[in-house]
Amino acid sequence: MRRSVFYSALPGLLTMLAACSSVPPTNVHQPMTARPEYRNPPEASNGAIFQNSSARPLFEDRRARFVGDILTVNIRENSAASADGSNNIKRSGKIGAKINGLSVYPLSKISAVQKLSDLNVDATSSNEFSGSGDIQNNNTFQGAITVTVIEVFPNGNLLVSGEKQVGIGQQQEYIRLSGIVDPRDVVSATNSVDSTRIADARIEYKASGSISEAQVMGWLARFFMTVLPF
Repeated sequence: MRRSVFYSALPGLLTMLAACSSVPPTNVHQPMTARPEYRNPPEASNGAIFQNSSARPLFEDRRARFVGDILTVNIRENSAASADGSNNIKRSGKIGAKINGLSVYPLSKISAVQKLSDLNVDATSSNEFSGSGDIQNNNTFQGAITVTVIEVFPNGNLLVSGEKQVGIGQQQEYIRLSGIVDPRDVVSATNSVDSTRIADARIEYKASGSISEAQVMGWLARFFMTVLPF
């Protein structure tokens, strides 16, 4: 009986594990969506088209400003960094010593002392080090994503967060974004803002599937790369 229950629940468990492992982790602000908040106390529906609880003033623009409003973010990220360094260090030294104090009479008559009196000590050392390094990094990320206002700060700034999933065959692509938006930077005509105007921006582009898995080293290989000293 227990074995049959286990086998019947096994497909569901495997499906859950596969679903959990296929979604890449994220660092964007949570939650990534929020339900709209009532700006006016809800009233009983009277069957009319106009509802006071969800209405906006007639001459108000459509810029996002409340929790639950949506905002389009134009992702235009271009970054470039480079570093170049070189070191050149040289050091040299020389030491010399001669024993001649033992040649005083009558010690100079002893053969052993005569040998010591001719003893010279010389030592030299030399060290040289040179090194150079060059680092260049260029990143470009362009696109668009519509996010949701999840919090409104006392100063009027908006905390936005959102996700876009695109499935192409067996490959799943995830675009995630969150950050703080100043409502004055939002273009009222399109209700959009550039990603360069977002503070504390967290932008992610991740994928899951056979193509992305082929680009990752296996866990056993990573283990040996960590513990092996050579």
